[in-house]
Amino acid sequence: MSAPRITLVTKPGCHLCDQARAALDAVLAEPEFDGAVPAYEEKNILDDAALNDEYAEEIPVVMIDGRVHTIWRVEPERLRTALRRATNAV
Repeated sequence: MSAPRITLVTKPGCHLCDQARAALDAVLAEPEFDGAVPAYEEKNILDDAALNDEYAEEIPVVMIDGRVHTIWRVEPERLRTALRRATNAV
C-alpha cells in the first residue's frame, strides 16, 4: 500500500488554518508516522478557483487521499486513527 497523500486547504490570515497546520505537523512528527507518511501538500484557495468555490466557507480542510477528512478543526486522535488506517498500521 502506498503512503497516504495529505492535503491542507488554507488561505492567508486564517487562524484555524494555523491551528490545523500545527496539529498536522505535530501528528506527522510522531515516531509512529516517521517515514510512513510524507509531508502534506498545502493549497491556498486564493490560488485555485475550484477550491475556492468548493471550500471558501469551510477552511481549513484536511484531505487524505483526495477525500475530505475534516473541516475547521483538526482533532489529533481522529487524524492518527485515519492515518493508521491509510498506512495499514492498524
